[in-house]
Amino acid sequence: MKVEIWSDIVCPFCYIGKRKFEQALQQFGDKEDIDIVWRSFQLMPDIQPKPGQNTYAMLAETKGISQQQAKQMSDHVTTVAAEVGLTYHLDKAVVANTLNAHRLTHLAAKHGLQDKAEERLFTAYFTEAKDINDHEVLAQLGTEIGLDADEVRQMLQSDAYAEEVKHDQYQARQVGVRGVPFFVFNDRYAVSGAQPSDVFLGALQQSWSEWKREKPTVLASADAAADGAFCGPDGNC
Repeated sequence: MKVEIWSDIVCPFCYIGKRKFEQALQQFGDKEDIDIVWRSFQLMPDIQPKPGQNTYAMLAETKGISQQQAKQMSDHVTTVAAEVGLTYHLDKAVVANTLNAHRLTHLAAKHGLQDKAEERLFTAYFTEAKDINDHEVLAQLGTEIGLDADEVRQMLQSDAYAEEVKHDQYQARQVGVRGVPFFVFNDRYAVSGAQPSDVFLGALQQSWSEWKREKPTVLASADAAADGAFCGPDGNC
């Protein structure tokens, strides 16, 4: 059964939502039969980072708030992340356009490594303060998850997968995505935001029971919502 997740690499609640969904998946008895597909969503597709600009300055500029307010918002998100075992260093995060990072996830999907790519990119951005728009950084990250560095470099030097990223965002508009993370279960049920894990578990169980009734032959051969915290398209988290 398919679960699609619209997400952006620089969305703090997307990484938190990933962890909460994974907690639910660990409790789900048929987790091996869940096909997770990551979909690209850019919160700030036109952002052009300024040299030396940190996340506090960027947030202050884009949201029209003070840097102190931006720091308080970031501190809150860091605390929420810690509750699910994640370490955020938003004071050191490198402001970046995420198009190239999303293109890397599509290349990774071709090799069955998309979930690993998402995890590695999240860690690189939120914990390690890496520039996820830098080609050499992305080549290194790709190598770490099992991709060929030269293939990653060649992809980045072209426009490969740019259309796939755009198509994901087109699909997001079609299904009514207003913020990320956004989860769609079996093309039928949606969960918006970094919900508690029991919400994700309930969605898995409900969509699985319906999918099982609709796909009995597939199963036989294989075996023989209130919004949570999210980031909006203007970068609002």
